[in-house]
Amino acid sequence: MSDLFSANGMDQLEDRPLADRMRPRVLEDVVGQGHLLGEDGILSRMLRSGSLGSLIFWGPPGTGKTTVARLLADATDLEFEQISAIFSGVADLKKCFERAKGRRISGKRTLLFVDEIHRFNRAQLDSFLPVMEDGTITLVGATTENPSFELNAALLSRSHVLTFHSLDEDALIDLLKRAEEEMGRELPLDEEARLSLVRMADGDGRSALTLSEDVWRTAGEDEVFDTERLAEVVQRRAPIYDKTKDGHYNLISALHKSIRGSDPDAALYWMCRMLEGGEDPLYIIRRLTVMASEDIGMADPNALVQVNAARHAYQLVGSPEGEYALAQAAVYLATAPKSNASYLAYKAARMDAREHGSLVPPKHILNAPTTMMKKMGYGASYRYDHDEPDAFSGQDYFPEKMGRQKYYEPNARGFERDIQKRLSYWDRLRKERGNQ
Repeated sequence: MSDLFSANGMDQLEDRPLADRMRPRVLEDVVGQGHLLGEDGILSRMLRSGSLGSLIFWGPPGTGKTTVARLLADATDLEFEQISAIFSGVADLKKCFERAKGRRISGKRTLLFVDEIHRFNRAQLDSFLPVMEDGTITLVGATTENPSFELNAALLSRSHVLTFHSLDEDALIDLLKRAEEEMGRELPLDEEARLSLVRMADGDGRSALTLSEDVWRTAGEDEVFDTERLAEVVQRRAPIYDKTKDGHYNLISALHKSIRGSDPDAALYWMCRMLEGGEDPLYIIRRLTVMASEDIGMADPNALVQVNAARHAYQLVGSPEGEYALAQAAVYLATAPKSNASYLAYKAARMDAREHGSLVPPKHILNAPTTMMKKMGYGASYRYDHDEPDAFSGQDYFPEKMGRQKYYEPNARGFERDIQKRLSYWDRLRKERGNQ
């Protein structure tokens, strides 16, 4: 079947990009997805059963989603057809479905691979449903975004979502070894630069191969790059982080949980990941403000003051120096004593406010600016707390029909203000992991 390379006279293997030349030809050659393609992987089990349903591949770029889809078609004797949601509309989908129906009549089924499927709108996604249900196509959609957010429920209910993992260091090193076999020569990198290139790839196999190809193109005869020279030759790839999509919510969740768990080191790491990815520092400050009230609250009321001071400092100074104030606030929150008592009290009171409707306050705490209101009992028997012993009257301030409620219960559980015990715990954990 004709493809992009053969159509342009680029069907010679050596003329094609390294990442394409090294595309796996059998499923066993796919690296980094053992949970799907290993002996007990779900795709392996499906293939052994002889039944392949519609699938959604969810994972970062360069993890093999397109390659696996193509190889699944080969393994199940399905006709492979590929479209991209970026360039395709309803008319293109109709043509795909008509071709698939024609093949079905002649006894051949179709695996339709849709790249970036999350870019289709609801109506376009709905158009897949009838041809999936009657078996005209086996759909394999690929997305870098969380399917539960980006795809409609009807499509998800008819598909199996499979997660593709970023390639770990071992998988990327294995990929580089295969690239050296393909090229017939070693990468001109010392050991430290080799590991640096792996980190630059950021879990993306395609990126690792592209960076390797750039190194081979650039290196002179007998030249071996160190880490510094490698950084000069290739552009370091920014961490995968979409400020408006799934990565955004994952990292802010990691920051929040690290602060709640009193881990200042992890809190700084996740905050810096967000800043390196281009996140607006003011967004981080807004979330720190929430944490100060939700997770620390009355255990250390100064936490909210510290975050507001950090916001003022950042707005005064700007980046990059203003980010020091964010770091200080994050460390303060992580090392502060923790209590969610005010947060829980608010939630409970809010629920009662919704459920009990518009109950009026008891008359003794209502003002009586007119004679008529005084005659009706407004303000009667009110006791002015400042005139009472210990400045406390003990009156009931709840609506009479509701009765006295209990919302706020202090629950700071003895978190040390100097946090030394918890910092020592993280030090021990780090040593146990071998991160000296």
